[in-house]
Amino acid sequence: MKTYMAKKGQTEHKWYLIDAEGQILGRMATRIADILRGKGKAIFTPHVDTGDFVIVINAEKVKLTGKKEEQKIYTRYTGYPGGLRVEPLKRMRARTPGRIIEYAVAGMIPKSRLGRVVLGKLKVYTGPVHPHAAQNPVAVKL
Repeated sequence: MKTYMAKKGQTEHKWYLIDAEGQILGRMATRIADILRGKGKAIFTPHVDTGDFVIVINAEKVKLTGKKEEQKIYTRYTGYPGGLRVEPLKRMRARTPGRIIEYAVAGMIPKSRLGRVVLGKLKVYTGPVHPHAAQNPVAVKL
């Protein structure tokens, strides 16, 4: 018996809707990463995009455990000397709350061309409204 390997263009991508209100960030991010990669499908192939689209709403209402709200820090480097930029989670939540979920999921996706394609299928919105109603997303309970 041969092992099945999915090919690009053969997979059908579904749309899923996740409400982040009251969800714990890390547990929700792992579930989102699995759906984006297609890990729950029987046709999962590591080098092919077999995952589905994920829409996350109410991103500003995600919960964190412990003292992460005060202690967690996001860092990035501009590429210039002295260009280290540090931003606490509290300020990022006030400025761009959707980016918290994007960074959490991005840390769980491979850092490659395939990973960038997979992350493009994640749509995060701060409020309860999203423009993807035409895709008929299926609500996921976490």
